[in-house]
Amino acid sequence: MEKNKSFWTRQACAFVRTGEVIYNNYKDLRDTCRIGNLRKRRIMFELIKRMISKTTADYADIRYEMIKETKIVFTGRELFHIGTNSADGFVIRILKNGGFSSIAFTRPDDAENALRISEENAALMARHVKNPVTFAATDVIKAIFLPDIDEDPRHVPIEEKLQLTRKYNSIALGHEKIATTNIRYSEVIREKYFMSTEGTEIREDLITTSLGGMITSREGTLTQNVRVAAGGSHGFALLRNQEEEFEKKTAIALDLLQATPVSGGEYNVVLNQDMAGVFAHEAFGHFSEADLIEDSPTMRDRMKIGAMLGNEVLGITDDPTIPRQLGFYYCDDEGVKARRLPLMKRGVLAGRLHSRRTAAEFGEGLTGHCVAEDYRYAPIVRMGNIFIEPGENTFEDLLSMLGDGLYILDHKGGQTSGENFTFGAQYGYIIKGGKKRTMVRDINISGNLYHTLKNITAVGNDLCLSKTGGCGKGQTNIRSCHGGPHIRINNVIIGGI
Repeated sequence: MEKNKSFWTRQACAFVRTGEVIYNNYKDLRDTCRIGNLRKRRIMFELIKRMISKTTADYADIRYEMIKETKIVFTGRELFHIGTNSADGFVIRILKNGGFSSIAFTRPDDAENALRISEENAALMARHVKNPVTFAATDVIKAIFLPDIDEDPRHVPIEEKLQLTRKYNSIALGHEKIATTNIRYSEVIREKYFMSTEGTEIREDLITTSLGGMITSREGTLTQNVRVAAGGSHGFALLRNQEEEFEKKTAIALDLLQATPVSGGEYNVVLNQDMAGVFAHEAFGHFSEADLIEDSPTMRDRMKIGAMLGNEVLGITDDPTIPRQLGFYYCDDEGVKARRLPLMKRGVLAGRLHSRRTAAEFGEGLTGHCVAEDYRYAPIVRMGNIFIEPGENTFEDLLSMLGDGLYILDHKGGQTSGENFTFGAQYGYIIKGGKKRTMVRDINISGNLYHTLKNITAVGNDLCLSKTGGCGKGQTNIRSCHGGPHIRINNVIIGGI
């Protein structure tokens, strides 16, 4: 039980100096912290400073996090799970003589041993790597950043969260042909402290809420699934008044029982905002993460800055600085300030996402895109808010340009293999003469990244970013956000009957 308690309730043997008083144990420290968050922050930074001062490395940083997760899950009408879990821990990163190492630990009194092990590992790495690790220079930042939110979920009773989840779950279950649901409320609060030997000190909160899941319809032996989601990074209020969204997705699940399976072949298509965003993230975005291509001479040559990869109508950007969006953050987990980065301009590769290490390796500028799942992990290069830049065409323009083809909506799983991709779609419509006709289902689209980038021939003006996200590259990132406007693509391979 002791190891599961928060840092503030664990005993430890270290001393912490605040400038006003010396605390001989963490019970005294915890009690004093009740006076206010300002003193709590000061004490936490003093603790981390004491830890990091013992290193002999060329560079070191320590990230401390307290994480609290609340989850409510309904399977059909049954309340399957309800609970809250809290945990905390530290990650130390060491750069010494060109060797780079990291270690995670949970008890403050293990810090000295963790530093020693990490320094030993870094020294060992230095003796066995061909290219010594270096970090690109960054600004020293001293900042406290608490996000602008509407209704802090930490102040909403769990009973109220339960009732809201139950209400949305009941919307679908009120229909005879809805076989079951899997609807869940999820809340993740990360309170982060970061300090480096260069002098950076950052305190930042990340607050993520979501409510949604899967609606399953059935008629005879035929079943159909539709995803529904509400959520984001700016408070509990955005989960309220979502009845219309749950009713809309329930109607789609029911309509799919009457939909026609799509006929396989090659089509010109219009993708909706969600599908366009998934393409930007999965097919293109990962190749913009420097750590995924750095050891591949072929990919580094193919993804050279300045290469003409796409149609001139196409622009793609990653921007974690957009306030109140899911992928928003102030600084990444290396203490580098987040920044907007155009990845493609008018079809030309214009930028790449970096950590401090990869920025030095590529000789390119820092971007602030090195992010960890939580206190258990050292950060890796990740997307924030990646999206296709809006164009000038209305949705009606795109359908008119399409003439005959398919309108494809909402992703449903998928995979990439090198430069080739396959994505499922939840549903679509046959387009005849620029007008929506029959609903179709069982849709899979596949293609080659570079051919598809060239075949994006028109871009809508209706940019929309996802309300919930996720990326499983190495670690899970629930705040990885994607989006775009509607886009028109020629010659897409559609799998079907």
